[in-house]
Amino acid sequence: MIGVNVKDNESIDRAINRFKKMVTRSRILNEYKERQQYTKPSEERREALKKSVREERRRQRDNY
Repeated sequence: MIGVNVKDNESIDRAINRFKKMVTRSRILNEYKERQQYTKPSEERREALKKSVREERRRQRDNY
């Protein structure tokens, strides 16, 4: 569980922003969205292959 302790003399808005930042860094929402819908293992492999191809192209482009 992610929690934020509100410090002395800290506004609620600032504490909420810290909480939002912690949630995005921990990727909780991404995992939640992934679990909403079942993906077949073959689709997962296909997506992983596409992702690796994209990353390889990016690496090749950055080397030049």
